[in-house]
Amino acid sequence: MERREHTYGYEDAMGVTPPPWTGPAVGLMDLDAFFASVEMLDHPEWRGKPLIVGGDADSRGVVSTCSYEARRFGVHSAMASAEARRLCPQAIWTHGHFNRYREVSAQVMAILADETPRVERVSIDEAFIDITPGRFAPEDPLLVARRISDRVAGLGVTCSIGVGCNKTVAKIASERDKPFGLTIVRPGTEQRFLAALPVSAMSGIGRSAEERLRRMRIYTLGELS
Repeated sequence: MERREHTYGYEDAMGVTPPPWTGPAVGLMDLDAFFASVEMLDHPEWRGKPLIVGGDADSRGVVSTCSYEARRFGVHSAMASAEARRLCPQAIWTHGHFNRYREVSAQVMAILADETPRVERVSIDEAFIDITPGRFAPEDPLLVARRISDRVAGLGVTCSIGVGCNKTVAKIASERDKPFGLTIVRPGTEQRFLAALPVSAMSGIGRSAEERLRRMRIYTLGELS
């Protein structure tokens, strides 16, 4: 799989080098379909097939995660296993191997700690990193993020990384090009990056809040701003 890389604000600027990064640089590293990815790492014959990690459909189980192939059928995390089986009856099922997931997660977190002393682990498959150049990282954040992406891929799993001036921008950026994506929102481009996105792109805005905002005719983050 080839990484999808996007430096916001410089999409069409062929041959143009962005100016040096100024100010904070925060990254959000999110492992792609992590449990399913580890299972496919350990079972290569499952690659490219719909795979669901979760509880039994006959005992009120739920989906922990699933491969992107299963997501094409509408399966998603926290869905009832019975519904997931109805949507994707051909899927491969496994209850999961959490000791193995913790082992791979520890290897990924060690890579992050090797790149910056400022790592804030959010969950087993997600962490914020401070890669501010000249303070916690020696290079432009794009170069650091590329290296992290490559090193994680070397373990046999992939991650998506978003980089921006703060956690909010980094989190939203990390969701733009999954899986195996790298989205950089350079200083000064944050407003343009966020403006056209739906309000649901921001953490903390769920279905109820989104519906209330829609009734107020607020659909995008730009309109919310």
